[in-house]
Amino acid sequence: MKHPFHLLWGGMGLLALAGCKSAQQEPAVQQPNVIYVFPDQFRNHALEFWGQDGFREHVNFRNDPVHTPRLNDFARESLVLTSAQSNCPLSSPHRGILLTGMYPNKSGVPLNCHSNRPISSLRQDAECVSDVFSKAGYDCAYFGKLHVDYPTPNDPNNPGHYVEDQVPVWDAYTPPERRHGFNYWYSYGTFDEHKNPHYWDTDGRRHDPKEWSPLHEAGRVVSYLKNEGNVRDPKKPFFIMVGMNPPHSPYRSLDDCMEEDFNLYKDQPLDSLLIRPNADPTMKKAESVRYYFASVTGVDRAFGQILDALKQLGLDKNTIVVFSSDHGETMCSQRTDDPKNSPYAESMNVPFLVRYPGKIAPRVDDLMLSSPDIMPTLLGLAGLTDSIPASVQGHDYAPLFLDVQADVVRPTGALYIQNVDGEKDADGKVRSYFPSARGFKTARYTLALYIDRQTRELKDALLFDDENDPYQLNNLPLKDHADIVRQLCAEMGKVLKEIDDPWYREGILKDMIPY
Repeated sequence: MKHPFHLLWGGMGLLALAGCKSAQQEPAVQQPNVIYVFPDQFRNHALEFWGQDGFREHVNFRNDPVHTPRLNDFARESLVLTSAQSNCPLSSPHRGILLTGMYPNKSGVPLNCHSNRPISSLRQDAECVSDVFSKAGYDCAYFGKLHVDYPTPNDPNNPGHYVEDQVPVWDAYTPPERRHGFNYWYSYGTFDEHKNPHYWDTDGRRHDPKEWSPLHEAGRVVSYLKNEGNVRDPKKPFFIMVGMNPPHSPYRSLDDCMEEDFNLYKDQPLDSLLIRPNADPTMKKAESVRYYFASVTGVDRAFGQILDALKQLGLDKNTIVVFSSDHGETMCSQRTDDPKNSPYAESMNVPFLVRYPGKIAPRVDDLMLSSPDIMPTLLGLAGLTDSIPASVQGHDYAPLFLDVQADVVRPTGALYIQNVDGEKDADGKVRSYFPSARGFKTARYTLALYIDRQTRELKDALLFDDENDPYQLNNLPLKDHADIVRQLCAEMGKVLKEIDDPWYREGILKDMIPY
């Protein structure tokens, strides 16, 4: 059954039902606007409200000692998930999942995108979330970091050349034919000079604003909301995605964050900032925590500017606003220098807050949301359930968001995926990817299995009791917990088969995983 929103919205705006007196007397239902804000590398633990009444009792970890006043207030108006998971906690793969609702083996983006990885690029034939919103009559706008395109020599200002000189090339220009329904564009591939960002606009013009990127992007979003320059059709609802780069690295100096935010943390002892028991303040990276938290606070302020504009323009009541991230940041936890791409809670557990006034009751929920679920859930919340593409591998949890008592089967856990470069050709181009690890995260346990590249046999494993060991300090031997491992492998195998993952297709560890 089509949602009423879908029936009443036309390309020219809200239409009265012809010949229906009651419809002429009552205002038609308007489709909601949608804004999805996702700063990069923002872990769930870096939210101040997790230490406040109404929230601390829902989690078994201490929040980072950060200042996030705007998100604190936003959380009290929102549905807040404790256990949203980034299944493949790496920038490009997550973004591919987010846009398509498909896991990396189907989205076209199994690895971080750069010019030596032609096999990792968002499928042009994929029906993305923006394609669906566009077809439903939305103005669609993208701001900030994209990082799902394989860089090619297509610099609009220097035809036949890449947009940067380093090898491999990471940054990329996305031409109109690869924008998947976004009719307003202010974006780039990936570039990590936070106070020297650049963007290409809808017409391919480059902008170099010399401003800290989250604040600049927030300003551009506000301008779009105000429709300065008539950049959108005010009769249409809008769908906006904002991919802020910070608190992504680098986080080494005041070139990376705002000084006013850094001043909140600069004089704090490291052991008062790195408070997670699994964090090592003696690591070389430890000093970065001051800049990381400063970036978190700066992102909070930038997000607040967007919220303020919505309220001032009278758009807040009919706008779904989501705050999330593509993955977390280990920040000296587990003694790893890799901030992401791991099954650790600091890497996989991301913020997920949704505000929809009058429709979603503010509350905290332990739904184990996975990355592919985001696209269909957004569409469901906007009344576009019937338009969810058949290719989507995630699940629409909009009914549960709208009604905690909804008859919706909750997931038992979330898949963990790690891929690395596979075979390379004579030119050093990556022509395949190696599915190096798979795992499964439930409310109680985290399991990750790593295989040998040549033999495809088990070479390493992680098993944590997250309920009794929330900081994952004790890696449990598989042989001593055979029943638990058997259950987790059974659940993992079911999902791997369902999504046609390489581990299922190749029968990897089939002696452990019943496919």
